[in-house]
Amino acid sequence: MMQSLNRFVLDITVAILDFLYQGRDYQRFWVLEEIARAPYFAFLSVLHFRESMGLRGPEHLQLMKQHFEQSVNETEHLEYMESRGGNRYFIDRFVAKHLVLIYYWSNVVYYWVAPRYAYHLSYEVEIHAAETYAKYLALNGHDDKILEILNDELEHSRELQQSMEMI
Repeated sequence: MMQSLNRFVLDITVAILDFLYQGRDYQRFWVLEEIARAPYFAFLSVLHFRESMGLRGPEHLQLMKQHFEQSVNETEHLEYMESRGGNRYFIDRFVAKHLVLIYYWSNVVYYWVAPRYAYHLSYEVEIHAAETYAKYLALNGHDDKILEILNDELEHSRELQQSMEMI
């Protein structure tokens, strides 16, 4: 049920972003990378809070390390998209900053209440990101950096699957 809801919400969000960013690849990538960091920050926030309240589990430290590394990696992707002009226009920054606020706080609540489903949503987002970069490469030819980012997104999806199994 929740996995179906995750896919439904993601499909609607993707359709809206596809419409808004048609023909504007790097702006779309920048918005996606800005948003992609939010769940990792949210997961870290909840894990830190749980630790502070004495609710640390055996997987706690491994998850914190993993999510920190994922957030750093997504920030590297974001900086690359900035170097390609992805954040040049106010409207793109406005859209991304507002979406990321909603997405971050939604993930904080989701991860606190149902961490496996929060991981599932992030897994679906990472798979979508990899597919988006693959489509870009198919249409625009080889690009080493985009291929590297695509592979990072696939790695994040594998890590999220492991996280789902761990908790």
